[in-house]
Amino acid sequence: MNEDILVGLTSVVALGISAQWLAWRTKLPAILVLLAFGLIAGPVTGLLDPDVLMGELLSPFVSFSVAIILFEGGLSLRMSEFRKIGGVVIKLITIGIALTWFLAAVASYYFLDLGIEISVLFGAILIVTGPTVIIPLLRQVRPTETAGSVLKWEGIVNDPIGAMMAVLVFEIIIAGGFDTISSKAGMVIVTTIVDGTFFGALGAGFMYFTLKKHWIPDYLQNPMTLMIVIGVFTASNLLQHESGLLAVTVMGILLANQKSVRVKHIIEFKENLQVLLISTLFILLASRLKIEHLAYFNIKSLWFLLALFFVVRPVSIFLSTIGSKLTFKEKTFLAWMAPRGIVAAAISAIFALRLEQEGYVVAEQLVPYTFIVIIATVTIYGLSANPLARALGVAKPQPHGVLFLGAHRWSRMIAEVLKDLGFKVLVADSNWENISKARKSGLNTYYGNILSEYAMDEIDLDGIGRLLALTPNDEVNALASIRFAEFFGSSSVFQLAQSATSKRRNNDSNEFLGGRTLISSNINFEDITSFTRRDVDVTTTPITEEFSFKDYKNLYGDDAIPVFMLSSDGTLEPFATDNPPTPQDGDSVIAFTLSDKKDLTPTSTNIEETVESNN
Repeated sequence: MNEDILVGLTSVVALGISAQWLAWRTKLPAILVLLAFGLIAGPVTGLLDPDVLMGELLSPFVSFSVAIILFEGGLSLRMSEFRKIGGVVIKLITIGIALTWFLAAVASYYFLDLGIEISVLFGAILIVTGPTVIIPLLRQVRPTETAGSVLKWEGIVNDPIGAMMAVLVFEIIIAGGFDTISSKAGMVIVTTIVDGTFFGALGAGFMYFTLKKHWIPDYLQNPMTLMIVIGVFTASNLLQHESGLLAVTVMGILLANQKSVRVKHIIEFKENLQVLLISTLFILLASRLKIEHLAYFNIKSLWFLLALFFVVRPVSIFLSTIGSKLTFKEKTFLAWMAPRGIVAAAISAIFALRLEQEGYVVAEQLVPYTFIVIIATVTIYGLSANPLARALGVAKPQPHGVLFLGAHRWSRMIAEVLKDLGFKVLVADSNWENISKARKSGLNTYYGNILSEYAMDEIDLDGIGRLLALTPNDEVNALASIRFAEFFGSSSVFQLAQSATSKRRNNDSNEFLGGRTLISSNINFEDITSFTRRDVDVTTTPITEEFSFKDYKNLYGDDAIPVFMLSSDGTLEPFATDNPPTPQDGDSVIAFTLSDKKDLTPTSTNIEETVESNN
């Protein structure tokens, strides 16, 4: 039996992370792949039964996991964003929620035949959208700042509100139905808000005070935060059911927006933990469905879904944003982004079980119908959001720009060529003379220490997708690569090979590097500087059927240092030692080339036009 549990738990984690990886490789929404894996493991093949695997621990595990996810969501909410979009967000979490609740309840009553009480409860459950599905989709779609911020705030804040409304309806149903509504209903809302806010502020204050006084060693700060989050969630829930979701959200927002204590490492830890939790939760909850639940995929559910997509969400968005500064295109995009996720699944499972125990047989339909909504909304919104955002013009283009750390002569040479090719370029340096020369060349610059605490707030990284750390200081290159890996991804940060001095100090050079090695492990800053002291140009050489990359290397040999490959579709790929690009027909090589070899370069079509047409 123990071996079966071990295999089951291992399968959940393996399926979840494998689904995340497959989604990354195929560029599909991760939630969609997770649902597919869970459905195959559960109702389709019967290989996984979470109720048998985890028993009574399943519900507490889901609750704790949702609490941690919402805390991480709260950590991502900045008041600087709210000041710009606060009016819209407030309307969405008041007027928008009321409209969604009412219209979803009406649709449930007429199309799903759930009865008035269960329909109102289902409408409250469907208020939530949630960070578990919104944030991954926002990463994929990359909407404009306003649309993205509105969706993020709405998705995170309306989760605890939806849970609170569901608790309210549940308490009314248990008390005898809507005919017996009394002051108790209002007390549920007041108690939830008061308890959630109090415990959230208490948890944030405790963490702030202990971190400020340095009472917690570095290695215990993340575990201590996790302990406090779970403690706050549990304590608040003990006083008022489901108020814990509000408490952890408030705690996250307060911690993220104070300025005296560094919490960046906590945010990074929670982001990594969130991926694991989302992966396992979707596998567990999707695999809980039974094969007989597939019967709920019928004409009634189809009409209900059509109402959600084309009536409930659009009406709630357009009516609640009247008078806002949102454009019609932004409103249209918002109206097509309301996927449901883990919180809806968890709340429906909890209340369905309790209502069934109270004799409400129809409540057993809550879970399958909730999953139908989750599957349909994640699939439809996930597959269509990206094309729609681009068609409406509310999606940012893929960031192909380059941040150059170091504004010395040869760094400026390569940056100027990329700028002329149409790529966004930003050159950063703490040397004023270098920055001054870069500005005279027409380059965008940042003057200052890029590793300083406030540099990230000052640098405009919009359109920038890669870092090239090209300073003569190996330590600065490594630290910058490590820091910017969290923004661009570790595969998009590059640094020069170590100098001879650094290699002697560090026997294992790979451990010293923070980014991928650029150009060659045998070519460092001194080597390129020495090479460019000669008469050197930066050339863009096309590769053709008649002139292959092998011919290029044979022609130039040591008289050229390739830095980038410009592909035929207009994308830029640095030459890295771990996975160097192999230019094919239609691609081009951007390299430092001795001027006496420049005349040997084959004639090319207008590369600038090719790049501009693809960017």
